Amino acid sequence: MILEHAILDIIPGQEEEFEQAFEQAQKIVASMPGYLSHEIHNCIEHPNRYLLMIKWQSLEDHEKNFRGSQQYLAWKALLHHFYSPFPEVWHFQQKPALSS
Repeated sequence: MILEHAILDIIPGQEEEFEQAFEQAQKIVASMPGYLSHEIHNCIEHPNRYLLMIKWQSLEDHEKNFRGSQQYLAWKALLHHFYSPFPEVWHFQQKPALSS
């Protein structure tokens, strides 16, 4: 399992519009092969900042299968114009020996 992590800084004042667009966009990502689950959290100290975490079966499911798909173009059209700056995306893998 791979955990995708992105800090999404939204243009101030566009948070409500972003959240409405994300309602649609999350249906796109949830329909993708290899998708397991996702969470989005709003920052208390910076209301225009969101933490997005998506669990994928593999890195390839995100990097190749999703980002290389027609569905990703729809995701981009819905969300990418809200970001400033564009988010860095990181991938994490669980270390079994360190888990409780």
